[in-house]
Amino acid sequence: MSGLYTKIISNLIFPLHERLKSHTTVTVREELERTQWWSKRDLEKLQLNRLRELLIHARHHVPYYTRLFSGISFDPALIASLGDLSRLPLLTKSEIRVHLEQLKADNACDLARFNTGGSSGEPLIFYIGKKRVSHDVAAKWRATRWWDVDIGDREIVLWGSPIELNAQSRTRAFRDTLLRTELLPAFEMSEPKLNGFLKKICAVRPHMLFGYPSSLAHLACHAQANNVRMDNLGIKVAFVTSERLYNDQRKQIEMVFGCRVANGYGGRDAGFIAHECPSGGMHITAEDIIVEIVDEQGMPLSPGVSGEVVVTHLATNDFPFIRYRTGDVAILDDQMCSCGRSLPLIREIQGRTTDFIIASDGTVMHGLALIYVVRDLPGVKQFKIIQESMSATRIFLVIDSGFHESLIARIKSDVMQRLGQDVRVDVEIVPYIAKEASGKYRYVTSHVLSPGIKKSAQS
Repeated sequence: MSGLYTKIISNLIFPLHERLKSHTTVTVREELERTQWWSKRDLEKLQLNRLRELLIHARHHVPYYTRLFSGISFDPALIASLGDLSRLPLLTKSEIRVHLEQLKADNACDLARFNTGGSSGEPLIFYIGKKRVSHDVAAKWRATRWWDVDIGDREIVLWGSPIELNAQSRTRAFRDTLLRTELLPAFEMSEPKLNGFLKKICAVRPHMLFGYPSSLAHLACHAQANNVRMDNLGIKVAFVTSERLYNDQRKQIEMVFGCRVANGYGGRDAGFIAHECPSGGMHITAEDIIVEIVDEQGMPLSPGVSGEVVVTHLATNDFPFIRYRTGDVAILDDQMCSCGRSLPLIREIQGRTTDFIIASDGTVMHGLALIYVVRDLPGVKQFKIIQESMSATRIFLVIDSGFHESLIARIKSDVMQRLGQDVRVDVEIVPYIAKEASGKYRYVTSHVLSPGIKKSAQS
């Protein structure tokens, strides 16, 4: 049961916070907590109605889709089933980059600009409106409450995104303090940093952890190696996301922190796609997101068959994501979860991984520390970073006319600042970067093994 402080935050302070930002988060979450128990048939009806509304809006207000629908003689008012989505072409990151302004609705307002490198390493700029923010936050909030924790419960976040880490203004810091959320930077995982993280967690005694599975697993290994007990702090759940969660990571985190691990799947671009419930089901946020698993031609595959994840986010009127290619590979399930929720399930997510990298002095850092060096540079279309040894790292770039040769020196300098001034950094311009067998780009690969890191085999 939540304490009085948590109830005040979740029932009064946070709803007020969202209302002041003109978000409908509370209303949406309350609706989601009802619809999760609806029958599969009723959920599909809801999806179809919302899909039809989104497509009709896109035809009238989004220039990109006005032209697209006209060109293929597609009338969204006539769609009769979710299967009619397959009549539309896939939306790729390249299409978004080329048609960024045309993808904005002509009646959109208060759009927030986002950018993400994604797991493919392709820089992407896009926009999000308040409706989508409200729905994404509500979906995450609902999933959080599945685990008997709520907004206002003490939380430690082990994260590495510069969007969060650079946003620590006084207002943001005050809000986090009020919500009892503390952010720890996951970029550098040196021994002093890890010791500090463990001390902070012991002092805070959080009800929940949130972070990359690799970072939390690495921290758990460090605690175990140093005989620091962490399973008596009252932690209820560790939420993990942004990478593939491996079984050995789950076991390590659960054993050391004495809590369950809840896997989450989504992204800034695709939205909050799915979250694991206490019964083990990876539930899709079906009220907001239609998930298709497609083959190389973009045709939907049956449950149980591996393919690329394509999403249609139903709350993206201002900047539509319709049949958006995530680049991830997964398998849908046609079974019901034992929890009783009728939300459809993802059986397995096969396509996400981020490696650690090791600096020349032995410091362990998250792979994102190097990704952010190159991902948003002008003219960089794709990249791949390979740490060949403690003293040598190679970076492959696919570029266009926007890339200036002077950026090579900048890349080398920034990488050396992170890995060590004695590290040789080679930057090579290549015509293309081959995908992994999974269909994704593995954008960071480290061939350096550290005794403190458990490496999981890729599958």
